[in-house]
Amino acid sequence: MTLQDQRVVVLGGTSGIGLATAQLAAGQGASVVVASSNSSSVRRALASLPRPATGQVVDLTDSRAVTAFFASLEPFDHLVFTAGEALTLLDVGAMDLARARQAFELRYFGALGAVSAAVPRLRPGGSVVLTTGAAGDRPGPGWSVAASICGAMDSLVRALAVELAPLRVNAVKPGVVRTPLWQDALDYGETADRLPVRRVGEPEDIAAAYVYLMNQPYATGSIVSVDGGHVLV
Repeated sequence: MTLQDQRVVVLGGTSGIGLATAQLAAGQGASVVVASSNSSSVRRALASLPRPATGQVVDLTDSRAVTAFFASLEPFDHLVFTAGEALTLLDVGAMDLARARQAFELRYFGALGAVSAAVPRLRPGGSVVLTTGAAGDRPGPGWSVAASICGAMDSLVRALAVELAPLRVNAVKPGVVRTPLWQDALDYGETADRLPVRRVGEPEDIAAAYVYLMNQPYATGSIVSVDGGHVLV
């Protein structure tokens, strides 16, 4: 199956995993819309995507802006949410609750708000693909907030799959990926040596899972892990 003649909206689709997903979907014949809060990032993304791709600047933590964004779109087939910010690693012994709440604002509440606003525009037979993370299954010290977000996303996917049926709702669970969001948090070489695949992920590795879930008509409530074996070691 391919995404030929389908419309795909990728929130956070201007860099990293999101951009790789938009590029792969466009390569399968989809018409892609990308959105980000950074105008220069939107321009760079559009330069790498084929026509008729379009892009908009949207603050995904602003519910009014998100509602207006979806109201401006024609009906579409798939929503992908990959938006995120630099990882929030916080020591429980010196917890900054304001930062912890802020970390949930985009990754969890941003995703939930986007789905709520997008549902009226999603065509029958369409899907939503959200993003969780391997930290929820195998956290380390300092990962209490990040792991909690992942756990919340896992539960959200299953609940939405039931509530929004027959619309399909799934998620991708990446491990360590070579993107700007990870570069200051981990040593890629050290991490790669510990993984069974002996390398960290590339955005294209993870993008393939999002496109698979868009194309798979019998998958809903599913969370596809693409983590290089992170949970095994």
